[in-house]
Parts: sequence; structure tokens; C-alpha cells
Amino acid sequence: MADPLLRVEGLHAGYEGQNVLNDIRFDVPEGSMITLLGPNGHGKTTLLRCISGLVRPTAGQIEFEGQRIDGMEAERIVARGVVMIPQGDMLFPEMSVYDNLRMGAYLKAANAAFDTNVEEIYTLLPRLKERTNQLARTLSGGERRMLAIGRGLVSGGNILMLDEPSLGLAPIVIDQIYGIIRDLHDSGRTILLVEENASRIIDMADSIHLVDTGRIVWHGSGEELQSNPQVLETYLGG
Repeated sequence: MADPLLRVEGLHAGYEGQNVLNDIRFDVPEGSMITLLGPNGHGKTTLLRCISGLVRPTAGQIEFEGQRIDGMEAERIVARGVVMIPQGDMLFPEMSVYDNLRMGAYLKAANAAFDTNVEEIYTLLPRLKERTNQLARTLSGGERRMLAIGRGLVSGGNILMLDEPSLGLAPIVIDQIYGIIRDLHDSGRTILLVEENASRIIDMADSIHLVDTGRIVWHGSGEELQSNPQVLETYLGG
């Protein structure tokens, strides 16, 4: 069996002496969609921040493409192909859609391929092409989330990590965002997704890891989760 694209082994991390993650272990095979599922405040975002180099683990290791990245600076991790789209939009409100996308291509390789990459993004997200000269602050919530995804894609990463992309959006817009994520997965993108709503990802994810109080307490397929009412009731409120 081939080595996974991303491997997390025995990871511990926290803030100001308070442990948040405890012995986290999971793999992300290339081309897969893996979901970290669970309530807010239980360590999912901290885990993505550790992988991105924004939080230093206190123990354990993280490997990407067979090489350790824990302890690396965030810029070096991005340059290796690990891209995180955080909660919220983190856009430049007074810049146009096009210029926001351009800001995602700050790496040398991504900048060289920007013209090609931006056309691919406009094909995937035609709403952005329609709004290309519009200021980011004038976009709707769904359009801003699309722009955040587009800016992550333009960097040309090998793995895309999305932290609750449905947060704060209307149901009809959430359906659009998850349609985009499904298209990305179907095209071969490797995706690590954080979500608290099981119904959104249960039919999409290749594997689901349930995070509770900083530990992975269960993992399996969406079908296995649906057929396990005890897990659903105990950790996700049914």
C-alpha cells in the first residue's frame, strides 16, 4: 500500500499550558476526502493549525509526502503544497476579486502559473469570473466563501484543508459550496475538511474521524456512521 499524502502520529498540542489535542493519529491518502467531524471547541481547528505550522505541537509528528513538517515555519509548509482555508473569509475587502486571487499566488511557482490557474478557477467558480472587477466587500456571503476557496486553489497546493466552509451561510448557499467541494474531490483533489454537521458530509467523505475533547474517538465511513446510532447520539446529538 502506498504511503499516505499526509500522516499525523501521536499529536499533542495546546495553548498556554492547556492541552487541546491528545494523541491524534490519522492518515490522508492522496486523492481522498477525509473529514474531521465534531462539535465546536473540541480541537479540530487547532489540528489544522498544527498541520499548517501556525501552532507548534508539543509531541508527535506530522509527515507530508513522506517528510516531517512539524516544526517548520508556516511559509515553508505552504510552499510544500499544504493549503488551509480558515473559518471566515480572511479576504482583502478593498481589493477586487481578481486581485484577491492574485494574492493567493505569492509563491514563485504559483505566480508563474497564475494566468492558467485563474482560468481554471473561473471555470470551476463562474460567479467569480462575473465578479472579477468587483470589490470583495460588496460580495454576498456565499461569493466571499467561493473567493476564499479560489484563493486557496490558486496557490497550487497538493492538499486543501477547509475549516467549516459552511459556517454562517444560508442552506441554499451551503449546498452550492458543498457542490464545489464535491467537484474538487471528483477531480482528484486531496481534501481535509473540518465540519460539525454530519448530514453535510456523510455521503461525500471517504473517511470520517470524530473528534471529541481533543481525541479521535471514532473513525469509519459515512455508511458506518449512519448505522451507528450510539455514536450519533453520544457525540453528535442524534
